[in-house]
Amino acid sequence: MKVALINTSDSGGGAAEACMRLLKALQLQAVDVTMVVEHKKRAEEAVYTVERNIFGKLRSKLNFFLERLPFMFFQERDKSVRFAFSTANAGTDISASKVIREADIIHLHWTNSGFLSIHDLKKLMALNKPVVWTLHDMWAFTGGCHYAGPCNHFKNQCGNCYFLRDPKNDDISHDGWLHKKDMLSVAKNLSVVTCSHWLGEVAMKSTLLKGFIIQAIPNPIDTELFSPKDKAAARAKWGINPSAKIILFGAANINDRRKGISFLVDALKHLNNEHMNDTPVEMVIFGKNKHFDTTALPFPVHQLNTITAQTDLAEIYSAADVFVSPSVEDNLPNMIMEAMSCGTPVVAFNTGGIPDLIDHQVNGYMAEFKSSTDLAEGINDVLNTGNHDKYASAARYKVKRMFNNEKVAGQYIDLYKSVLNVPVV
Repeated sequence: MKVALINTSDSGGGAAEACMRLLKALQLQAVDVTMVVEHKKRAEEAVYTVERNIFGKLRSKLNFFLERLPFMFFQERDKSVRFAFSTANAGTDISASKVIREADIIHLHWTNSGFLSIHDLKKLMALNKPVVWTLHDMWAFTGGCHYAGPCNHFKNQCGNCYFLRDPKNDDISHDGWLHKKDMLSVAKNLSVVTCSHWLGEVAMKSTLLKGFIIQAIPNPIDTELFSPKDKAAARAKWGINPSAKIILFGAANINDRRKGISFLVDALKHLNNEHMNDTPVEMVIFGKNKHFDTTALPFPVHQLNTITAQTDLAEIYSAADVFVSPSVEDNLPNMIMEAMSCGTPVVAFNTGGIPDLIDHQVNGYMAEFKSSTDLAEGINDVLNTGNHDKYASAARYKVKRMFNNEKVAGQYIDLYKSVLNVPVV
């Protein structure tokens, strides 16, 4: 059984990390698996890039520009939604590549930013090979947005898209929806996987995917790599106050509108005014930050910028007392799972796939959606009410039990066998 995992990149962003972790989890179960990417950033032998030479790299950049052009320059409502919509009108045909030809199963992940166009995806689905498509957001069943927010047009057909400056019945979201409908018309052996139960339930309500088998399989995590480290040593290494309560926040891009930084600011102000008294509190923030002014926060801030080494991440999670995720739209956030695996309780909004991870006041705190006040109450619950150690051990236990490499790889292997008509033992 040969499996080809397909993702735009092998690093950078939640989908890339999740796909790479699945690659390693499957390798541990002796599956013959290759990851096909447009941008290779890691020295992994099992990762194959379709853009090896200078001409391929130039084509990649051109496709990215062509994919963004119709939206950025002519359609986007404002810059806040610039990367929230992908037209997928330009890409690279990989259907004849050696890895795809030899694969028994094509396993799609996140393929936007100019890697695969909708037409390229249609060519893969027309190969009459079993296709598994793991959805990391809503894009597969919308007219182009990755998260629909309050819009439910995908339940019927897209058009009048609120991401656009001039929404119409026949706008580019409607065109995208029609192109995907045409693409899926040739998908005779497609199995859809969602990383969270929430996304699966939403996908089942969509016109485009409601006729397909949809099941939820989470992302895997290496629970030995992401495990509790010595807190004092981690704080000493990263220059963090050994005696303060440490609140951690991180995101690939902390200015991303979905990550809810404004709710965090309000929550921390409320926390400072209502709960902390003379308790020393400090913030640690990691991730790309171009615009957010950390002086808006009421506590001293250690800004670590982008952290790429997973060993470093595990230390940073372990150094914190609580990880806060104020995301307003998310599927199954890797960072929440990573923090929990390191024994760091998480406070987050009750939205998206986050309830698959956090059990309210069992291993963390689920705050009322978009309530900064309740988010602050959650942080206080973890830090000041004596629940920390209970939450920490329960968080670690859940990740080890539900999201370990062997369990998740086993679920995918069972799916692969079923689409190949191989008996599942």
